[in-house]
This record gives sequence, structure tokens and C-alpha cells, in this order.
Amino acid sequence: MKILMVIYSLQHGGAERVVANLSSEWKALGYDVGVATITSRKTDFYTLEDGIARFALDLAGEAGGPISGIVANVRRILALRRVIRAYRPDVVLGIQSTASIWSILAGIGLRGKMVATEHIHPPMLPIGRLWDVVRRYSYPMADTVVALTEESRKWIEVNCHASNVKVIPNWVALPIPVSEPIVRPDSIVKAGRRVMLGAGRLEDQKGFDYLIDAFAQVAAQSPDWDLVIIGEGSDRKALEKRRADLGLEGRVFLPGQVGNVTDWYERSDLYVLSSRFEGFGMTLVEAMACGVASISYDCDCGPRDIIQHGHNGLLVSPVGDVGKLAQSLHTLMTDDALRAKLASNAPGVKQMFSTQKVLAMWRDVFDERNTNLRQPADSVS
Repeated sequence: MKILMVIYSLQHGGAERVVANLSSEWKALGYDVGVATITSRKTDFYTLEDGIARFALDLAGEAGGPISGIVANVRRILALRRVIRAYRPDVVLGIQSTASIWSILAGIGLRGKMVATEHIHPPMLPIGRLWDVVRRYSYPMADTVVALTEESRKWIEVNCHASNVKVIPNWVALPIPVSEPIVRPDSIVKAGRRVMLGAGRLEDQKGFDYLIDAFAQVAAQSPDWDLVIIGEGSDRKALEKRRADLGLEGRVFLPGQVGNVTDWYERSDLYVLSSRFEGFGMTLVEAMACGVASISYDCDCGPRDIIQHGHNGLLVSPVGDVGKLAQSLHTLMTDDALRAKLASNAPGVKQMFSTQKVLAMWRDVFDERNTNLRQPADSVS
């Protein structure tokens, strides 16, 4: 089987890590795998294994207006179409909304199965009115649309009129690959300190403003704890200002992007997912798989499919209630027995989201009868 995965870039991010993991696993199973990005290779954070075909279209960039935007997207679709015709995959797999739309439109009339995917609960991350319309008309043309959660599946069926929507969660890929930059925990946090960890892009979605505010409410009561948020993004300056305004420069650390995330999970006493919304919550699964007691807002979507409240973690609602998040932080920061219990039960997610289980779900999608029959690639221009 030959699979072509299409994504905007291989920069640091959850969907990008999924591409790296999936391509590696499928290559190990003997599949021919290719990865196409709209960006050039210069922006790559993740490195693909040798033997995985790489197509970098180098057609990224912001459009200057509606007309130039349409022209830019037509160029991307035509360039991607040339890749599909040359590579002749059995499956074209679009990763995230826009890449899925590009893939579907680029594959009209060509051979192979077209699979679209959503990695964020769609209503929580609007893609714009025009893209919404194009998605509504293009997703019914896909052979399959894959969502991460049941909530997303229902939304796609109702709002995109897609008739074949499957739920395939992300899996726990252990050991987590190591890459540059390597940032050692002991270079940031002093020995003997308790560590509360957050991880992800420094963007509004991740709710790190909530986390810093909640930590500020309990920091004085637990002077042996520090908060570390690993990741990079456009909210860095705002988060640094928030830290300074709250007088937490010596207690809250923002070391930036790290390529040795496992070292940080292993150094942590508590993991917190404070997101306003999620597609799934991969960092939450990873932290729990590494045996870290965890707290998460009960946001859409993912955390409630991962955490069994009181058994392997704590769920906090409503999203954005900093006081309730602070209460849960205080509970686990001061109750060593409860924290140990949650940490002991947390690795059970490895069975819930095992590589073998998830890959079997993907295989079922690939083996499904192709309902969207296409002409041979060389018969269509």
C-alpha cells in the first residue's frame, strides 16, 4: 500500500507529531509512505525516517487579499495534484481542515482513496466563512472523514454532510522521539523542587493564562512548587508580563520549545492541561502514560475521553473558572496520597490508546471498499 500524507508544515505541533509517528509506523509495516507539505523543508521541526518520500511545495505565505488568496490556493491545489499524479498513492490522507480540502480538490478524478481528518473539534476553531463553505461541499467527496472524538464525528456529519465519518483517536507513541533542542530540567528547576508542568504552543487555545493565574492563587501555600510551561508561540510576551505582574518570576518558568519532552514528564509531579478547547489532548495522554498525576479542564474535546475523574486524574469545569482550577491544583499539591494514587492509575491510558489498537482502526479505513471511484491518474489531466 502507498500512502501520501498532506499537511501544511512539519513545524512543532500535535498534528505534525502525529504525521511523524504515523509515517514511521506505516513504514515499519512495509507501506510506501510519502509526506507533502505546503511549506519548504526549512521550517521542519520533525525529521522523517529515511525511506519516507518527502514533497515540499514551498507555497506558504499569507495572501494579500481575497483574490490573491484564491490564486494562492489554486496554485497549491495544482501543485499537490501533480504530486498525487506522480506518486500514485492508494490513499491520500489530508491532515487538518485546509490540507484535507486541498487534498480532496487536488484528487478529483484521480485514482486512490481520499481521507480527510480533523484534529481540533471544528466549532472551537473556526476556519472562516469561505473555508467553511468549501469544507461543506468537499467533505462529502471524501471516501472517509476521520475525527478524534465522538463529539467531532457528530458535528461533521451534521455540518459537513459527510456520510462516512470514523472516530480514530491518537495513540501513545512511546518512547517519545528525542530531537533538538535539548533542555535539561535541572538547567531550569533546582533540585528538590516540586514541578507542575504544562506543555503546548504558547497560544490562546492552550489557556496558559488561566494556569498562571491559578498557580498564583496557591503558590504561597506551597512554596516548594514551581510551574514550568514548555513550548513556544505568539503569547510568550503576554505570559511573561502576566508572570511579572503576579510577582512569579522565580516560580514560573517558560524555557521554550524542547525536544526531550519525556525528561520533563519524568521530572514532573503534576501535569495540567488548561486548554480552552482541544482536538484530543495528546500531551495529557503522554504525561499520564509516563505516570504523572494530571488535572485537565473538561474542555471540548478529548479530556473526558482520557480522564476518569478521581481514578486516573481530575477534571475541572467549567473551562475558564480559575478558582476551581486553583482548588484542584491545591488538592493535588498538598495531598501526596491522592497524587500518588492518580499517578499509579494514569499509565492505564497506554492500553486505552495503544499503537496496535489505533493502527488497526486505520487499517479498517484503508481496507474499506472505495465508494468514491476514480479514474486512473494518467487518464486525467
